[in-house]
Amino acid sequence: MTDEIRAFIIHSLSEMNYDVTHIDQDTVLGPAGADLESLALAELSVRIEDRFGVRFEDEEAEKLVAMTVAEFAQAVAERLESAPAAGR
Repeated sequence: MTDEIRAFIIHSLSEMNYDVTHIDQDTVLGPAGADLESLALAELSVRIEDRFGVRFEDEEAEKLVAMTVAEFAQAVAERLESAPAAGR
């Protein structure tokens, strides 16, 4: 599942007009890597929420910007795994 999520993240970045040529699973989402600004990170989060049905709170943005693509994909996968236990 994380491979699918990672692919969706990279595809979304491409659709958002980011150069994904050098983006891989170890690329940091923030300034040290993909260089997503807060609005772009918010858009990416909304795309993830819409596609996978998970939620990220506004307060989590600071944590997300420091994540790699793989870490973000893992966070989404963990939320998907815990969703049935939460009564979804």
